[in-house]
Amino acid sequence: MAEQAAVPATAREWHLAARPQGWPVPADFALVEAPVRTPGPGEILVRNAYLSVDPYMRGRMNDVKSYVPPFRLGQAMDGGAVGYVVASGAEGFAPGDAVLHGLGWREYATLDAAHAVKVDPEVAPLSAYLGVLGMPGLTAYAGLLAVGGFKEGDKVFVSGAAGAVGSLVGQIARIKGASLVVGSAGSERKVATLVDEFGFDAAFNYKDAPVAEQLAAAAPEGIDLYFDNVGGDHLEAAIGALNVHGRAVLCGAIAQYNDTSAPAAPRNLALAIGKRLRLEGMLVRDHAGLQQQFVAEMAGWLKSGELRTEETVVDGFENAAEAFLDLLRGVNTGKMVVRLDG
Repeated sequence: MAEQAAVPATAREWHLAARPQGWPVPADFALVEAPVRTPGPGEILVRNAYLSVDPYMRGRMNDVKSYVPPFRLGQAMDGGAVGYVVASGAEGFAPGDAVLHGLGWREYATLDAAHAVKVDPEVAPLSAYLGVLGMPGLTAYAGLLAVGGFKEGDKVFVSGAAGAVGSLVGQIARIKGASLVVGSAGSERKVATLVDEFGFDAAFNYKDAPVAEQLAAAAPEGIDLYFDNVGGDHLEAAIGALNVHGRAVLCGAIAQYNDTSAPAAPRNLALAIGKRLRLEGMLVRDHAGLQQQFVAEMAGWLKSGELRTEETVVDGFENAAEAFLDLLRGVNTGKMVVRLDG
């Protein structure tokens, strides 16, 4: 059980100060002091220990209709967080309990206890519930197996392969019997990590040469399944490399999140007709039914050492906005989390 902390009258939270035009800049964020509200009946007050920064948050900074409402200007943003209950008005939650919830981007969060889930820091480090045992892990698991229809022997290509989701997709494919796992990343260090640490069969730096050219060299017999975290030229290359009846899981398109003009690729979508390809978008919230199976399998692979994880940890709540910007720049390997002080 964590040490209980005194509850301050005010605490810091991050607000969206302006809607980014293209790439976000520090001035688009504001660090604000706000009152800490005492929990009412059915509520808990949580001192956050780790916050998640994720690519999908960039889309929420635009004032457009999407599958999740946009962040509101001048108000606290939200996202995944884990922390410790410091005060409770809810049955079943006591001070010291570790919980996962959705009110990140603040030091203290008062929320309906129904929107929090207890987690066990003895089973895994708290930050793991934001990564391998959390939303990114379920995204990788459900995307590859349920949406992608992975089959033993498949040749798999993963873009953004050194990120929180991609690094797990490749490893799950390997564990489940892929005949080839290829990943792309944005630095030589990440490429080495994919092969040496995560067990990918091949990996390449997409900055070195055209993606299609490097993918053809790594997978000369083509691919059966593509997990897309990037979009753009990666998706175009994958469509070209996919074999007949190939599948593409469209999870993210980070290459174009900050674009102010239409993407140049893919230009070869017509190939999907003759190859009878299936390209399917995915949202992790559609796969809550897999939660129990996912946690059981992932925890087992972690315990056996078959699955490895890496985190990029940024210390200090005041550095959360910069951590998010670094995420968009591809600085991280594995899950990017912010560790709060105290």
